[in-house]
Amino acid sequence: MYLFTSESVSAGHPDKCADIIADTIVDRLLQQDSNARVATEVFLSGKHIIIGGEVKTTALVGEKFYQDAALDALRLIGYPEKGFSHGETIDPKEAEIKVIVSQQSADISIGVDQKGGELGAGDQGMMFGYATNETKELMPAAIVYSRKIRDALYAYAKAHPEQFGVDIKTQVTLDYGSKENFMLGKVQKIVTIVAAIPHVSHLSIDEVRKTIKRVIGETLKDDPLFHPESIEFFIDHTGRFVMHSFIADSGLSGRKVVCDTYGGYAPIGGGSQSSKDYTKVDRSGLYVARWIAKHIVAAGLAHKALVEIAYVIGRAKPISVTIDTLATATTTLSDELLSEKIQAQFPLTPAWITNHFGLDKPSKETFLYADVAARGQVGYDEYPWEQLDALSWFQKLKA
Repeated sequence: MYLFTSESVSAGHPDKCADIIADTIVDRLLQQDSNARVATEVFLSGKHIIIGGEVKTTALVGEKFYQDAALDALRLIGYPEKGFSHGETIDPKEAEIKVIVSQQSADISIGVDQKGGELGAGDQGMMFGYATNETKELMPAAIVYSRKIRDALYAYAKAHPEQFGVDIKTQVTLDYGSKENFMLGKVQKIVTIVAAIPHVSHLSIDEVRKTIKRVIGETLKDDPLFHPESIEFFIDHTGRFVMHSFIADSGLSGRKVVCDTYGGYAPIGGGSQSSKDYTKVDRSGLYVARWIAKHIVAAGLAHKALVEIAYVIGRAKPISVTIDTLATATTTLSDELLSEKIQAQFPLTPAWITNHFGLDKPSKETFLYADVAARGQVGYDEYPWEQLDALSWFQKLKA
């Protein structure tokens, strides 16, 4: 056996609630001022919501703007669920919201806003992109499975709030059979499925487990690896999960970066994506690194690709771009030469990344950062940074 496990959390998880509130603020500020600079953090505990950080914008916003963003986000997530009492879940109407948002330091603007429309990186740091051929999304399989189950349970909970809550966690363990199969992305079977989902107090644990197994089964019924008779299920394993949301467990923005990206299959960078505008390379750098990695695998240059990009505050061009095909390259092109060719072809500056993906213009028609925060920062084909719009150039490298 060669096992690997990844987990996911739903939009109703306290940490995700914090991310979604933070990114609702980013969306709404950029929609009013595409040049807004945003770095807010959100902390949730009990009935308290604290919004802090720094913002620079021409939009006229006050405390009510931030309070409305928080309340609207929680309602959209699905709070409160009508089957639970006020002591068992959060009711947005009862939340006490404190706003501590200050003006962003002018010292940052010196390096970020440059002549000719160029943008210097809004911070230093390194970001990682990853792709693998083991799923059609070119994502690691365990995170794909855990998200698929999460999304199904979340949809079921939102449709049945008299039975289930939206604060959900899932986890999937896969067996690759051998290290060689792992390197080639060949999953052999699903070993375990873990699900934690709040249920109303009058539901028996047997009812809960039967219902959740049925939802999982319906979700994966056409998957050739889904053989429920040989899978070990852990559903609400303590036997009771009634009290939930940040009434029961505090939430903090930026704390689910592994769930947001590759499920532990690849390194993570120095910071989270949520709560930040596009000049912060924790966000834009990750997106372009994933875009490069996905193109490398989609073009057939390798079975797997790991991309590291590093920036320094105030400088537009990255200080390093490193490609590692993890000994799975299918051509004689070295990783070093591949890195050089990519850097020569694509500027990879914050301005180029922003313009290429439209990061300064979030909308319902393109993408919303709050939706990205809820689902995951990478791995969904409709995101602009998941588009294979430069595939022909990468394919030429194989010749």
